[in-house]
Amino acid sequence: MLLAIHSKAFFHAGTFGYAAPELAYTMEVNERCDVYSFGVLTLEVIMGKHPGDLIYSLSSSSSSSSSTSTAHGILLKDVLDQRLAAPENQVAEQVFVVAKLAFACLQANPLSRPTMRQVAMKLSDDRRSHLQNEFHMITLGQLISTAQPLEQLVPLAIQSN
Repeated sequence: MLLAIHSKAFFHAGTFGYAAPELAYTMEVNERCDVYSFGVLTLEVIMGKHPGDLIYSLSSSSSSSSSTSTAHGILLKDVLDQRLAAPENQVAEQVFVVAKLAFACLQANPLSRPTMRQVAMKLSDDRRSHLQNEFHMITLGQLISTAQPLEQLVPLAIQSN
C-alpha cells in the first residue's frame, strides 16, 4: 500500500477512498488498515456506490456533542442500493449482519476494529441473527451503537487459537 522511496519518504500506492484515516498521520500499514478498507468496500457493495459521504457524515456527527445526529437517524434501507428490491426475511437478517460488521470495521480507533479473522468467522457463521426491529425501521445509529464488542464477534474458543 505504501512504497518506500527513501528511508523517510513514502508514497501512497492504494486508493485514498479506501485507506484508513490513521494512515494520514502514522504512515504505518497494518492489518487494521486492511480491515478498514474491507469495511469501506463492504458498504460500497450494499450501497451500490462509494460510501465516502456517508462515512464522513457519520464521523462528523459522532464527534459532535449531539447524540441524536441527523446522520445516525438515517434508515439502513435508505442507504442500500435502490436498484435492488428491499431485502426480506433471511436476506434482511444477512444484510443487517453485514452492515453491522462493515460499521465495526470502520471504527475510528484501529484497536476497536475486528481482525480479519474475526470478520471471516462472523461472515461464515451459520447462526441466524434475529432482528429486534423491523428491517425498514433500523437506523444507522442503531447499527453503530449495537456493534458488538470484539469478544462477541466470534466465540471465545476461536479467539484463543
